[in-house]
Amino acid sequence: MFKLAPIALATLLLATSAMAQVKPFPASFKTQEIATNGATIHVRVGGSGPAVVLLHGYGETGDMWEPLAVELAKDHTVVVPDLRGLGLSSKPASGGYDKKNQGQDVAGVLDALKITKADLVTHDIGNMVGYAFAAEHRDRVGRFVLIDAPLPGVGPWDEILKNPLLWHFRFGGPDMERLVAGRERIYLDRFWNEFSANPARFTEASRQHYAKLYAQPGAMHGGFSQFAAFDQDAIDNKAFVAEGKLTVPVLALGGEKSFGPMMATVMRFAASNVTEGVVPDSGHWIMEENPKATVAMVRDFLDAKP
Repeated sequence: MFKLAPIALATLLLATSAMAQVKPFPASFKTQEIATNGATIHVRVGGSGPAVVLLHGYGETGDMWEPLAVELAKDHTVVVPDLRGLGLSSKPASGGYDKKNQGQDVAGVLDALKITKADLVTHDIGNMVGYAFAAEHRDRVGRFVLIDAPLPGVGPWDEILKNPLLWHFRFGGPDMERLVAGRERIYLDRFWNEFSANPARFTEASRQHYAKLYAQPGAMHGGFSQFAAFDQDAIDNKAFVAEGKLTVPVLALGGEKSFGPMMATVMRFAASNVTEGVVPDSGHWIMEENPKATVAMVRDFLDAKP
């Protein structure tokens, strides 16, 4: 039987571990702490050219976007914030977690970077923040990609809320924070497992990386606050829709084993120029489960400018 020598085996294990970890952004990306709108937003910026903003969702941070950021930085200025309350951004105890307010966080970041207009690529709760920004700053958005999460109050929202898998939308408060204190990994594993087509693709190294970030003081409170704001978000979004649908080109992407074509169904209630897309062989965690397809679909859409 073929056997690896101990040194060779150790080298292989180290290489496998390195490949499985969340990759750091290249040295060409610089980080900034931008104070705006009552929060300090941790931002990665790299590349040059037309601007594109990448917004993450719950269970991850801006770190999720590394494969896409590297590709887009070839010909874009890529801006990757951590949402308030999450990752390395500040965690204001005073609140401000409604997505309309967080849209102003995005506006403040772009103002600080002297960027007047940008494309948006968003995932999960990032969709909600991106939509609020786009609805309030319609002249500042070029093209908009939303990936695998609905918008509160828009389209079939009330029916979506009946899905038993979404019980976490109403999970929060001081007692819930005590329940998960020191058990952040257990709580987050449930998301990474139940919303994956293949949970093994959300690697152990990635789980450790994000669990550590969510175990920071105030991070779980910030995460719960994102969901607690959904009722206000629904009110705000209904008002945005009443003002008129977005007219910018929109790509609504759903994971094949998650929201799938439902993403386009939702977005047609809020935007008039919607292209439907499905990320194959993927659940919710598109950048972990099928980054190659996701990057290609986003790149093709952003490149299709007239």
